[in-house]
Amino acid sequence: MFHKEIFRNKTRLITIPLRGTAAMTILVMYPVGSRYETPDMNGASHFIEHLMFKGTSKRPRPIDVSRALDSLGAEYNAFTGKDSTGYYVKASGEKLAGAAELLHDMLYHSLFAPEELEREKGVVIEEINMYKDNPSSMVEEYFEELMFPHHPLGKYIGGTEEVIRKMTRDKIIAYRDRFYVPQNAVVVIAGNIQKNALKEVKKMFAVSEPAKKFIKIGYEKCHVHGKRPVKNRLVVKWKETDQAHLELGFPGLKLGDARHPALTILNAIVGGSMSSRLFDVVREQKGLAYMIHSGVNPYQDVGTFTVSAGLNKTRTEEAIKAIKEELARLIAEPVKADEMARTKDYVIGKTILQMEESSFWAGWYAKQVALLNEHESPEEKMKKLKKVTAGDVQRLAKLIFDFSAMHIALVGPYKERTQFLKLL
Repeated sequence: MFHKEIFRNKTRLITIPLRGTAAMTILVMYPVGSRYETPDMNGASHFIEHLMFKGTSKRPRPIDVSRALDSLGAEYNAFTGKDSTGYYVKASGEKLAGAAELLHDMLYHSLFAPEELEREKGVVIEEINMYKDNPSSMVEEYFEELMFPHHPLGKYIGGTEEVIRKMTRDKIIAYRDRFYVPQNAVVVIAGNIQKNALKEVKKMFAVSEPAKKFIKIGYEKCHVHGKRPVKNRLVVKWKETDQAHLELGFPGLKLGDARHPALTILNAIVGGSMSSRLFDVVREQKGLAYMIHSGVNPYQDVGTFTVSAGLNKTRTEEAIKAIKEELARLIAEPVKADEMARTKDYVIGKTILQMEESSFWAGWYAKQVALLNEHESPEEKMKKLKKVTAGDVQRLAKLIFDFSAMHIALVGPYKERTQFLKLL
């Protein structure tokens, strides 16, 4: 099912033909994101994501690009993370050649016209402002800034208004030309792949001129100093809200760690579903939250395990104590067989449902190939999930849930943080 080809210009092409679907997804990913940016270019990867849609030599106006994409009857967008950036089109398999041509045109022939660039600065800044007004989004940013101080991983992906306004076209193009080159691209096509269209796609991406002096750019390595003084593991941001917004977490596992199957099960038990422990205790039994869930964030060299919640602002301390008690219980007591079986069925069932979508397959392989140069299949991952034992989960809980390394970010109507320091 999985096929990998490397063109002479070093672009990697991954194809995953799927039966039983009329749709396909083409995704182009680059292993570059905000962690690769210098302070004066913080936000550049995200800004470039916007600019790729603002006109090409063939389609000089933004409306020309959007009309061409809409004419495919497609879903299309882009995303920027801290370690990767992706551009995708999902459409009928019959539209593959057209979708690929549009993506190729945007990625390698965008104009970055001065007037569009200056206009788009305002759009990006308003996007930044939108997230700033959303405490449930910003608490995640405050947490990563707390976890990764003085490191690019702790910076906001979108950058700041001050930095965005000062970015020049020359610097943005230099950044683009450094990373968005054929040698750094992974092209993934999943779904209904028609042979004639695939031939056209190969011609397009194989003939793109490679960068003449491309050097694989590294990133600043990060080490999480978990056991830091208590005062350095808490941030409280005052905001007049009706609800407290919490992000509580620990150093986790990096990408590619062999213990990720056990981490997937642990995460599902903690807060990955409506029958998870935190959902049951904090929401259903105690009525302290509407939203509560856990998550993992793996990067190439570090990772985090987090619990996110929107809490009753008058009972925040009670909620944090309840969360800690449930995490401590996973350290002290092995998970019972029925809960292990139920959790595995949930995780595997969710994966099978996702496998119905071509976009899932494209994203699955793109990130693996771009960041790890690996290609483990969903089926292989599910086999590993089935082998996870209660002992594996308990050992990982003991490793991760080290309360002397716990960090807390909190947004709400709190002007003092003394009451929360004692919870660390």
